[in-house]
Amino acid sequence: MKTPMAVVPVAGLGTRLLPATKSQPKEMLPVAKKPVVQYVVEELEGNGVREVLFITGKNKTSIEDHFDSAHELNRALQSGGKKDLLAELEFEQMPIQFFFTRQREQKGLGDAISCGHFFTRDAPFVVALGDSIIGLHGQSRVVCRMMEAFDSEKADCVIAVEEVPIETVSSYGVVAQGKDLGAGGFVIDDLVEKPSPAEAPSNLAIAARYVFSSRIYSALAKTAPGKGGEIQLTDAIRILLREGGRILGMRLGEGEKRYDIGNFESYFEAFIEFAVAEYPDLKRLVLP
Repeated sequence: MKTPMAVVPVAGLGTRLLPATKSQPKEMLPVAKKPVVQYVVEELEGNGVREVLFITGKNKTSIEDHFDSAHELNRALQSGGKKDLLAELEFEQMPIQFFFTRQREQKGLGDAISCGHFFTRDAPFVVALGDSIIGLHGQSRVVCRMMEAFDSEKADCVIAVEEVPIETVSSYGVVAQGKDLGAGGFVIDDLVEKPSPAEAPSNLAIAARYVFSSRIYSALAKTAPGKGGEIQLTDAIRILLREGGRILGMRLGEGEKRYDIGNFESYFEAFIEFAVAEYPDLKRLVLP
């Protein structure tokens, strides 16, 4: 596929991280030295993405501010000879054009993706959830592998997946694995949103990265509200599958652990791992 566009949903309320997210987007919470969403964007940039549309909501303007150029701050650091701190702002120079639109109502991830139709039109596109980092410090090439599989297998959707303990599957969308395609890829025969362990077709959970053809939009338009009264993206992908769409899975590889900043336990785990990787001496504070 040509240089891809990406849609990054960041409109969620982050209720499981209250009170930290009362006025601060969860995507802007720091993990070591950077906010969560910066790792996501840097990962996309490293996988060749050059256009990013953020699907935002109320109280999310700090995300837009973060990726804007801070001219006054840059001048102050430069005049003060603080080259080390200037280097921390080099992400402002990423060769990415940013766009922003709002999800006006909290109607689920599927509805948020629908807000990107005006942007992507008929072109294929990447979706990267703004509260999940793939790989330590966002160092992952899974999106590239997904795009290659999308092209070579003439797919309508490619989904990143990870193995999770079977007792935790009720927190995820879960896929049923079909034909193996090699190199971590496989055909998806079915998928279920947040099944019980007894109902789950496997322990392969959807891992916050997707590549879609524009066919996903017609499937989303046919998707009725599901769990929580929201438009579930997993339900739309299932409709696409039943209409003959070719849906593939791509396993996360070695070193591509998913860090889901969805609750305090996973947030603290990510912060500690990233901080210790950045400053190894901190091990003395977290290890017995």
